[in-house]
Amino acid sequence: MGISGIISAIVIGAIIGLLGRLLVPGRQHIGVLATIGVGIVAAFVGALIAHALHVDHTKGIDWIQWLIQIALAALGIAALERFKARH
Repeated sequence: MGISGIISAIVIGAIIGLLGRLLVPGRQHIGVLATIGVGIVAAFVGALIAHALHVDHTKGIDWIQWLIQIALAALGIAALERFKARH
């Protein structure tokens, strides 16, 4: 993966993290960098899950893959929020 791939992963991860954060009700007390980190992890894991389900290469936009990634980001943000609330 080259520098453009890394930058793309960060940008897409940030978008996915922010969309996932919008799905979690209430105010989250986590920072922007944590949101981006969760989004990047969700993007990579969601891509792996979509590939395993054979829904990663469709004509046009891969909506199912995006939905998987955003749902994973929402779960990750909710889990991080609960973890931070306990500590």
